[in-house]
Amino acid sequence: MGTHMKTTIELPDELLIAAKKRAAETRTTLRRILERGLRRELEGPRKARPRGHKIRWVTAKGGLPPGLDLSDRMAMQEFIQRER
Repeated sequence: MGTHMKTTIELPDELLIAAKKRAAETRTTLRRILERGLRRELEGPRKARPRGHKIRWVTAKGGLPPGLDLSDRMAMQEFIQRER
């Protein structure tokens, strides 16, 4: 990669914390996370990339079973298990 230069930058706390968390989750270094982000920013205008297939929405009459709360993951999991 060539030579490296040290610098000091000030970042908002929440941004630095999020970057450190991402580095830990992806088992890389904070330096690598910052370097990749800076390289992406310097690439220039991003071209729109095709994102695969379009989603075709299918709708049907009906609705949620009575009492099923979509915000309760455990209840949804239990419902799915019962219906199998």
